[in-house]
Amino acid sequence: MSGESIYTNKLHPGSGFPTMSATLLDGKQVTLGKPANEADWQLVVVYRGRHCPLCTRYLNNLEQFKDELLNTGVDIIAVSGDSKAQLQDHLVQLDVSFPLAYGLTLEQMEELGVYISDPRSPQETDHSFAEPALFVINAEGKIQVVDISNNPFVRPELSALVSGLKWIRDPQNNYPIRGMHR
Repeated sequence: MSGESIYTNKLHPGSGFPTMSATLLDGKQVTLGKPANEADWQLVVVYRGRHCPLCTRYLNNLEQFKDELLNTGVDIIAVSGDSKAQLQDHLVQLDVSFPLAYGLTLEQMEELGVYISDPRSPQETDHSFAEPALFVINAEGKIQVVDISNNPFVRPELSALVSGLKWIRDPQNNYPIRGMHR
């Protein structure tokens, strides 16, 4: 390590989520941040990939909240920089029904402002990968909630995230996008 500072561009709350696509296992291209299933918001979960047991556990836990989120108007998609073959292999460990996309490029990771790591060894994985992040995109295509981590050990606790999104979505609370002070 040379001690040089490394900076990443971060997406800011209230800004528009960038237009980017990823690929589902069936080959279909999806646009991240564009909700489906009659929802008007989307939770985009960026995960490290098949090599990460904490990601596997997080995604499997997220499945338990899928219906509650959808009832709140929030759709889910998860994406990594894994290859199609790596995602197919990962499915053996995953028990999720929300869409999983693969092939997030380094350029897309940089545009999202996520931290990027190199594998510690060829046994870990064969490509640089995104560290965990999540983005909640509202009906206007703006970032309502953002959480970016530089390691797999720090992620939003799912029950708190889901109850918070339910509270934010309740029109009686008139809750603004937070973190907008300049």
